Parts: sequence; structure tokens; C-alpha cells
Amino acid sequence: MTNPPHPSRIHFSALPLENLDGVSGIVQPTPRTQSVTLESSATMLVTDFSVSHPYTLPTGSSIAQALETMKQAGIRLLMLVNASGNFTGVVNARELIGGRRITLAMQKHQISRDEVTVEMIQTPRSELHSLSYARISHASVGDLVETLKSSGDQHVLITEPDGNGASRIRGIISASNISRALGVDFNHPPEARTFSSICHVILGHDL
Repeated sequence: MTNPPHPSRIHFSALPLENLDGVSGIVQPTPRTQSVTLESSATMLVTDFSVSHPYTLPTGSSIAQALETMKQAGIRLLMLVNASGNFTGVVNARELIGGRRITLAMQKHQISRDEVTVEMIQTPRSELHSLSYARISHASVGDLVETLKSSGDQHVLITEPDGNGASRIRGIISASNISRALGVDFNHPPEARTFSSICHVILGHDL
């Protein structure tokens, strides 16, 4: 049996470089060509954190930092993590823009608006809704809409086992993504922002 070559004996070769004369194009991501319907797999609408990086913010961040992060990323929800890196809850754009929670935090802690942190106004994880990725894998978009139509949630977190007997956040589904995927105009009618109203616009009636 032949022994594998010793690492020090492996020969490496420099690759021949080429110039960029005649190269003018840049590869762009291929847009989704498969249309989404109520019968499509619900996984098509999951923002999967194993593929795309999640947007998180430390719990001690200011509300101004949170708003700026949302603007830069073009998102309306941030997941919050504590000093240990553990998920604690979420904060959404609605709560950051003149939300009542900010006023209550200012009164409770006797501080100015600039001193309010996202931890003070977060929706803690104990109050959030989630669906397991395993369940989503066997569900349709229609199942998802029907399941969430009564909650009015703008975002639903997707979980999976972490391998240590607990769970971790695998991804997120947003009402806005469902609207875009199903071809619902966000502004006509303007109320088509929840799962219930999305379903009503698509089908002409509630499920």
C-alpha cells in the first residue's frame, strides 16, 4: 500500500495569470424565475440564515443606531443579542419611529430619547411566535398564510435544533416578502400588510 506524500514533498505550481483585455461584463445574481403561488413550498419565502447573514444588534445599542442599521440594510426588523451572543428578542421599525414603547422607557428610566436602548423597547423572545424549519419544509405558502392570518405578525422566526438539545434561529419570514412574492401591491390597498389581508387580496376573501 502506497503511503500518501508527506506534506513537505507536495509540489505546488503558480497559476498562469491573464490580463483583463476584452473583459467588460460582471456576473450578477440570477433573479428568481420560479413563480410563487399559495401552493408553493413555504421554504421559498424563508430568509435562510444558513445562506444569508442575519442582521443583529447588541442590546445596548441606541435606537438611533438601530434605525440607521435598518436604513442601510433596507430591513424593518433587527434581532438583538446580549453580551454573551444569545438571542434576546427583536425590535421593529414601527417601535423605533415614534413608538409608545420609547416614551414609556423614557418615563420609566427617567432618561432622554437619546439614552433609550433597543433592549428597553424590544419584544422579548418569550412574546414572539415561531415555526420550526422541519414543519415549514412540509408546508405550502397557503398553509403559512392560513396559520398566521389571525396573528397579524409582520415577521415570524423559523427555528431548528442546535444539536445541543436546544433550538436556534434558522431564518425569518416576513409579510412584506410574501406580498412581493405573490404580487400584492403594498399600497393598493394600503392595508395589505398582514398575512390576513394578503390572503384576502389574493383570494378575494379570507381563508
